[in-house]
Amino acid sequence: MLYRENGQFKTSYAADQQIFPILQDRVAISLLLLFAFVVVPLAAPEYLFRAILIPFLILSLAALGLNILVGYCGQISLGTGAFMAVGAYAAYNFSVRIPGMPLIVSLLLGGACATVIGVLFGIPSLRIKGLYLAVATLAAQFFVDWAFLRINWFTNNSSSGSVAVADLKVFGWSIESPASKYLFCLSFLTLFALVAKNLVRSHIGREWMAIRDMDVAAAVIGIRPVYAKLTAFAVSSFIVGVAGGLWGFVHLGGWEPAAFSIDMSFQLLFMVIIGGLGSIMGSFFGAAFIVILPIVLDNLPYWFDIPIDTALASHLTFMVFGSLIVFFLIVEPHGLARLWSIGKEKLRLWPFPH
Repeated sequence: MLYRENGQFKTSYAADQQIFPILQDRVAISLLLLFAFVVVPLAAPEYLFRAILIPFLILSLAALGLNILVGYCGQISLGTGAFMAVGAYAAYNFSVRIPGMPLIVSLLLGGACATVIGVLFGIPSLRIKGLYLAVATLAAQFFVDWAFLRINWFTNNSSSGSVAVADLKVFGWSIESPASKYLFCLSFLTLFALVAKNLVRSHIGREWMAIRDMDVAAAVIGIRPVYAKLTAFAVSSFIVGVAGGLWGFVHLGGWEPAAFSIDMSFQLLFMVIIGGLGSIMGSFFGAAFIVILPIVLDNLPYWFDIPIDTALASHLTFMVFGSLIVFFLIVEPHGLARLWSIGKEKLRLWPFPH
């Protein structure tokens, strides 16, 4: 890198060492997006779209929202599935009750409704934290499950609580084929990932991280804990609510409250822990791991002709998840994202260690 000192141009090796990795990362991300938007829709089979790619994109978006709250702001939440349900059912009501409501607007309004609920249940974070806050957010899960099962207005008077959507269109473009659903979800994920990346680099992102590291010291230097915590709940719930709408509208097509049960909340928390707390990239790694691992474990005995008991096979996924969470919490708390970062640094230095 050239810079001017005393009227002469000089080079800075240290500055080059900082800039080149950033440029390499941006080029790699650009190529990856080009591959995802152009090559994958043309080459991937239908099974890959339905079973892996579309769930991965939507769960990555939900994990991204949860990571903002848990990883960047340090506020534990066990009610993520509830906020996804609010986003899905709110988007459904907007699309059903308002004729001609565009799909994208319905999803964004569903995210706005999830924001309101998220801030409401985030108010206890102003007084409690840790395990007590986790229990408070867990109450949101049970309350939302009860509301969508018992209050028929939310489900358009469906007694079972199940709803269905069809004929999805955006600007006249029909979203019915697996490739079109994939591109629709990928566009949402790319946009929100870019927004989240800029948010965590901004002043509000630094406030979140200061609250996470030591809230008392953050308050002493002038950061308002009320503002920081509630904005984290708001942004997180909005992203999670949009992800819930995509999960119901695009992936499932028809759903009931059980689709957003507490199991979904725990799965998203596992994604954040395994992928990496406080890392945008970790959200993608965690979602990919959670989506792909059950498929691999289910088919592993058949691929290698391994005799395995049916009861053991049904519980093997949970056993592996639990073991990996313990492993990452002890060995590498920053998850797969940190391992990826270490691997990149070693490749940049290879074959010369200095």
